[in-house]
Amino acid sequence: MLKMRRRDFVTLLGGAAAWPLAARAQQPEQARRIGVLMGITDDPEGRIRLAVFRDTLRALGWSEGANVEFSYVWGAGSPEMNRRLVEQLLAGRPDVILSNSTPITLAVRQATSTVPVVFMNVSDPIESGVVESLARPTGNLTGFSIFLPSIVGKWLELLRGIEPGMKRVAFLFSPDTCPPTIVQSVTAAAPVLGIEPIAAPVRQSAEIARVIETLPRSPDGGLLVLPDVFTSSNYRMIIATAAAQRLPAIYPFKFFVRNGGLMSYGVEAIEPFRQAASYIDRILRGTKPSDLPVHTPNKWELVINLKTAKALALVVPDRMLVAADEVIE
Repeated sequence: MLKMRRRDFVTLLGGAAAWPLAARAQQPEQARRIGVLMGITDDPEGRIRLAVFRDTLRALGWSEGANVEFSYVWGAGSPEMNRRLVEQLLAGRPDVILSNSTPITLAVRQATSTVPVVFMNVSDPIESGVVESLARPTGNLTGFSIFLPSIVGKWLELLRGIEPGMKRVAFLFSPDTCPPTIVQSVTAAAPVLGIEPIAAPVRQSAEIARVIETLPRSPDGGLLVLPDVFTSSNYRMIIATAAAQRLPAIYPFKFFVRNGGLMSYGVEAIEPFRQAASYIDRILRGTKPSDLPVHTPNKWELVINLKTAKALALVVPDRMLVAADEVIE
């Protein structure tokens, strides 16, 4: 009788001890947190890219509301504002961060050395100070570069190709958000091609029209819009003002041309967000950012808007039309 009671007691004790473990094993896995710093205003283009990013993660097994949560921060500005935006995101204790743009990524780099970061749309990551190596990015950052300084010469050649008499080009950018290496490349490359570079720095949206309207209005001038979060956030105003001033202009992204810009030459803006989702999936499953190389562009797209060219009385050479990846009529 004593043995039975002792055995019953031991069985009961064992069952009581095992029950909480079994209950914990049945509880759903805690959702992982992905922080997203877009570095641009909340606009349709940004939402399209994020939709692709989320859809790709879902296909990889990460479902919002189940095993993953997203926190979004939109906008960028001065270094101080960027720092505040990063602090706001870090307060949510993300497991990994997606950062979009060079200045936002630099602010993240300064704020944390532990949270894994996958960056997007960073120009010249080494010269910008984001990483020390593309093949083996030490630390907690890796990602996708979108422009290298060597592209500047191609932008200028394309502008001259559509306007052979072009002798001066104004380049529009924000000193607060455009990588200095890209600005310096314009001033270096233009004279080699016999083109006078005219800096057109803009810090506020309200200044855009005034700055463009004061550019030299001559038949041998053009406009180069540099890639930065400011110009991307204000693309509609830039396109409209360039059209009103009848300035042949080249842009860094295709969405400028689809909204009425003359032509663009750059990387496809959606695909890198799919690739970033793959990187974040691997990081959430245990891969270190330093084991994921930084990707640089290997495919460039030329897009031309023939309707805009006709409105500017420009004749697009056949060779450019043949070379174009997309022609909008």
